[in-house]
Amino acid sequence: MPLVTTIKKIGPEAWKSLESEDFPFTDYAFLLAMEDSGSVGGDTGWQPVYLQASDAKGLAGVLIGFVKSHSYGEYIFDWDWARFYQRYQVPYYPKLLFAIPFTPATGPRILIRADADAKAIRSELIQSALQIMDKSQLSSIHALFITPDESATFEEHDFAIRHSLQYHWRNQNYRDFQDYLDSFIGKRRRDIARERQRVQTSGLSIQSFRGADLTSAHGEAMEQLYLSTAEKKDAIPYLRPGFFTQIFSSMPDNILLVLAMKDQELVAGSLNFYKGSSLFGRYWGCFQQIQDLHFELCYYQTIEFSIQQGIQLFEAGAQGEHKIQRGFRPSLTLSAHRIREEAFRTPIEKFISDEKVAIAEAIQELDRKSPFKV
Repeated sequence: MPLVTTIKKIGPEAWKSLESEDFPFTDYAFLLAMEDSGSVGGDTGWQPVYLQASDAKGLAGVLIGFVKSHSYGEYIFDWDWARFYQRYQVPYYPKLLFAIPFTPATGPRILIRADADAKAIRSELIQSALQIMDKSQLSSIHALFITPDESATFEEHDFAIRHSLQYHWRNQNYRDFQDYLDSFIGKRRRDIARERQRVQTSGLSIQSFRGADLTSAHGEAMEQLYLSTAEKKDAIPYLRPGFFTQIFSSMPDNILLVLAMKDQELVAGSLNFYKGSSLFGRYWGCFQQIQDLHFELCYYQTIEFSIQQGIQLFEAGAQGEHKIQRGFRPSLTLSAHRIREEAFRTPIEKFISDEKVAIAEAIQELDRKSPFKV
């Protein structure tokens, strides 16, 4: 059961052969920046655990995990489960988590070399995780925002599959943003046009930066925007100083930064990551409240970019029913959960089963609010 507690023990060359074509958050550069900035490890309650599988050609797969001493920064909420344990004076933490820290985006948690036996590697790594849970007496294993293929393998190993809800935008081969708007019913089309017009007449300059246009100053500006949002929401700033400047240097070809300026002063910005056919909206911040600016930077500019670049999927982050009227559709996300002790497993799996029914009903209701023409 090869296991390392830092990605540096694996190294960029071996890791590169495992990276996904459409998911930037499992790239070596992204996870390394998490470690280098101290956003994981140390006193964060996110202790990295990389499980490895090998074949005759070398490293064949890695399961990206963390030993957690809390449930912050996960976006699949299990606080009630922790309280359930506490009621019976049984510790819920530490637990074993397979996830990308602070990133509610669907993508692989098990990275597999392209020519390896994917099903066998997934099974081997999940079995290794179960052995760690039993040997270390961890309460549970959780794998968040996993792919359908991963979900199927986890289910084969007696994990309960939990459903959650997000809102995703999908490209229907739109020619441009106007073609996209033309697919809306009249009222919704006019609403979006008014929102964009308000921003256009506000005296702001909207600029996008990616690739070689990104600088360390952009990274520093994004850090201040991120901290501003955390302060306004009274939220924990999970990402530590240096994270943004490092990724702007190490993975600029996967970053889209959209900034709003006024009189050469930064007003607001949104940070997005893209790779292959997918775009992911991640962070937003503003120093001045301007009506509809959030929608312009986080949705409309990024939808335009997706159409121009032929991107097929845009995930704009967790929650947000307001996304529906702007063309995002309710979409299931998947997570897998294995509770070690039977006394706790049965009621938690009952909760997961009941929750699935409620989410299915919610999606049916939300679909009725679609802004698109029938």
